[in-house]
Amino acid sequence: MAIHAFKMQLKPGVVDEYRRRHDAIWPELSALLTDSGIHDYSIFLDEVTLSLFAVLKLADDNRQAELPDHPVMKRWWDYMAPLMEVEADNRPVETALPLIFHHD
Repeated sequence: MAIHAFKMQLKPGVVDEYRRRHDAIWPELSALLTDSGIHDYSIFLDEVTLSLFAVLKLADDNRQAELPDHPVMKRWWDYMAPLMEVEADNRPVETALPLIFHHD
């Protein structure tokens, strides 16, 4: 199992909508994440900078690398693109965050 952490950036004025959309996450997206070996996935918000901090656990046999090609993932990115900084394909701009310290 691996832990993966990254940050993303919201646009101003969209926090409530971002939260609403995640509170109503599509069942097919939730199943896709689980089936891809992703679990214990949390996203935190820095309310001052609107930076999002995400952390998730990856199963050893995860298929995270396949997600950008999956139609459900692409549709979610299109749905979320108006709220965030995104790449040309509407994938959120993600900045990997290296692990500095961990305590069990």
